[in-house]
Amino acid sequence: MTRDEICARILAAPLRPNRRLIAVVGPPGSGKSTFAGQLADDLAHAGQTVQIVPMDGFHLDNRLLDARGLRAQKGAPQTFDAAGVLRLVHALQDPEGVVYPLFDRDRDIAIAGAGYAPADCDTVLVEGNYLLFDAPIWRDLATRWSLSIALTPPPEVLQARLVQRWLDHGLSAQDAARRANDNDMKNADLVVQHMLPADLTLSETPQ
Repeated sequence: MTRDEICARILAAPLRPNRRLIAVVGPPGSGKSTFAGQLADDLAHAGQTVQIVPMDGFHLDNRLLDARGLRAQKGAPQTFDAAGVLRLVHALQDPEGVVYPLFDRDRDIAIAGAGYAPADCDTVLVEGNYLLFDAPIWRDLATRWSLSIALTPPPEVLQARLVQRWLDHGLSAQDAARRANDNDMKNADLVVQHMLPADLTLSETPQ
């Protein structure tokens, strides 16, 4: 399926009631952010007012993770504010503009009030790992999507991308491999194994 065909599916999806909420979901390293950016550009060229809303703004702060003994598991479902994600998705169907948090990966911290979906935004691409996760609170998101798109590259592709991500953040080759294998790939397996059915499932990022 090409990006043009996917955009046509998005444009045919209903406003429910004020916006189309499109889930772009997949494991870490699946290319969600890049793909969401490409879709946003395509939809803007088609005359849509589009906003990308990443789920990562709901990472729990490291102080909370430390207090709960979860710092080493950062990125797992229990290290996010799932209820906060659900509240935001509800709010995105209001006719007004919506403020939301963003995650600063370089500083490893969520920043409140850093993103804004304006009132005239008709299509929102919500991007994240657990938007179709079959677990309490998370699974309530599944009925909110006008269309859901799952990216599921092969494990070896995910691993290579995740190692490169940590190398790009300045880790040594050994530390990058450890971070990718000891945490990120475990979360990737969790996402894939417990993902509810998506409307579209793509093993490769379409052109």
